[in-house]
Amino acid sequence: MAAKTDGKPGRKKAGATDTAVVRALLDRQKRTYAAQAGIRLRDTPAPLYQMLVLATLLSARIRADTAVAAARALFDAGMRDPRAMARASWQQRVDALGKGGYRRYDERTSTMLGEGAELLLERWGGDLRRLREESDPRKALLDIPGIGPTGADIFLRDVQGVWPEFAPYADRKVLDGARRLGLPASPEKLGGLVTGRDLPRLADGLVHAALDRPLADEVLAAAKAA
Repeated sequence: MAAKTDGKPGRKKAGATDTAVVRALLDRQKRTYAAQAGIRLRDTPAPLYQMLVLATLLSARIRADTAVAAARALFDAGMRDPRAMARASWQQRVDALGKGGYRRYDERTSTMLGEGAELLLERWGGDLRRLREESDPRKALLDIPGIGPTGADIFLRDVQGVWPEFAPYADRKVLDGARRLGLPASPEKLGGLVTGRDLPRLADGLVHAALDRPLADEVLAAAKAA
């Protein structure tokens, strides 16, 4: 994601409670980035892998909507599981990424997606549910080409809805968004503001608020008016 937050903490306007701020944010963050990419996230191999692909794409310094469009293009081209991704040619992956507008990093990303799919097949039989059995799943994620600390955070903040042992999961960018909206910068306190089902949407909404000050201002104004 190319945009950056200025890191300055926000301040809720008088009369805006944490609950009102969260409600206003979720009213504007109708779907997670995963849902926008067409991923129906469940604890099954294909959607977990698709979330990993999206996390890889979102990790680059590129607009989130471009990463989402590129993920959809890869999936529309049939690359919905690690076997299909590994079987596709390097050029087929480049073409799909380009169709989604992901042109700046398309060649390098095509290579990483191919290598990552091969690793998944060799190490976990193509099933990311086996990663949960690792002593340190987050550290294991970092072994996958294209997944650094940012990518691991993106993956875990979305799969916390189906892997509850990671909930509430809030990385630095999520906490930046919480501060901007005057919400508690604590995973536990944020987790207490929504149901477990809504944790991924809240996390993505807070990331959006961290990257988009006008959105944050709109949320705070709506919360005050509620």
